[in-house]
Amino acid sequence: MTLTPAQFFSPLELLLHNLVVQYLSDSYCVSVVSETPLNFVFLPSFTYINPNDTDDNNLVEKLLKVSEEGCSDYIVRFQNPQNFMNAFEKVNHLGKVRRSDRKLIFLSIPDVNYRNQALEMLSKVECSFVANILLVLTSDENQCGESFDFVTHKYVGPDSEVNEPLLLDHWNACTQQFDRKANLFPHDMTNMKGKTLKVSCFTYKPYVLLDLDPAVAPLGRDGMELRIVEEFCRWINCNVVIINEDKDQWGEIYENQTGIGIIGSVVEDRADMGITALYSWYEEWQAMDFSISCIRTAITCLAPAPRILASWEMPLLPFSKLMWLAVVITFIYAAIGLLMAQKWSSNKALLIVFGILISQSQHKIGDSWRVRSVIGWLLVAGMILVNAYGAGLASTFTVPKYESSIDTVQDIVDRNMEWGATHDAWIFSLTLSPEVNNYETTFSS
Repeated sequence: MTLTPAQFFSPLELLLHNLVVQYLSDSYCVSVVSETPLNFVFLPSFTYINPNDTDDNNLVEKLLKVSEEGCSDYIVRFQNPQNFMNAFEKVNHLGKVRRSDRKLIFLSIPDVNYRNQALEMLSKVECSFVANILLVLTSDENQCGESFDFVTHKYVGPDSEVNEPLLLDHWNACTQQFDRKANLFPHDMTNMKGKTLKVSCFTYKPYVLLDLDPAVAPLGRDGMELRIVEEFCRWINCNVVIINEDKDQWGEIYENQTGIGIIGSVVEDRADMGITALYSWYEEWQAMDFSISCIRTAITCLAPAPRILASWEMPLLPFSKLMWLAVVITFIYAAIGLLMAQKWSSNKALLIVFGILISQSQHKIGDSWRVRSVIGWLLVAGMILVNAYGAGLASTFTVPKYESSIDTVQDIVDRNMEWGATHDAWIFSLTLSPEVNNYETTFSS
């Protein structure tokens, strides 16, 4: 792209300059995909891709790269425009940066077949998802130099008409004026003129209710989310068509960008919109757009009530596990100390220590001061242990003791408890969580 004095511009480049100034001046970045160099006045920000230097797969990668950088408007001069649309459609599914107001301008090339190829492209399914497509086609009227027709697709209206070409205006190189001064991107999405909006959903109270009695609901459907969609279509003048997904419900997306259920219908373009208690799932967001949240929901998880502990566990409850470990260690060290005081005589040392720790009197202690010292300290320790244990045991038998309740996700994991719901969608939000990896293994649907 170079700056060239105006007298050296071709008619197409003069026209392109006008289009850029009028319609692309506010663009953050413009991607120019052209097989031949173009000379036109400086764009605010642009990137250039030569499709001759790459195959179809590399073209997708290059378009994806510039799209992720924010270059969402395109100027295309391509021998086969359908090849570009095929790559563009793949980028729409692979990319994370998505805009609804993208503009695509296809420039004519000196080929007698290009006009037919471009018009045929408008009838393809890839174009049905893009509102702002402009074809700049060489006109058959060349009374005063080269002239161009501006064609787009109807996009709005009945399904039988949305792909029909629509002539917007005509530009003559001599006058450098538009005959009608029409808006070349007329689809502002405020009036869809009865265009069909395919909505994928299933019966899930209170959000969506299908197959209702017409006497209760004239359209045979109702629900909080359906009412939002109906009101949306009332504002922009579109017709709602329901795609019932009762069989697969929320569904799932496969690695080859196909799927089933609500999210599968949206990914494969069988539906324009999906509703029915959808959440901001990251894995699904990578393949489709999400609107802002319209309804707040909360989930109540039902868990078994804590059971009363078995009676044989009661005597163990006054002390914790660490405390019982400390008692055992005290017993072992006290027994070793008494053995040393008795000069390694095993004269009932273990029984003496055990008896003192449970507050049992000893009829004979011994004359050695070493033995008396050990026994004295054991009596103090035993008194403390017995009083603490007795108080705890009284509390245990006074108030019934239950097993720990399930209050957190980690509690469910620790119990290895199997849990379930009607669909795998209940664990979509847990897929990437590092804290609950084991939680999914106990789920069943």
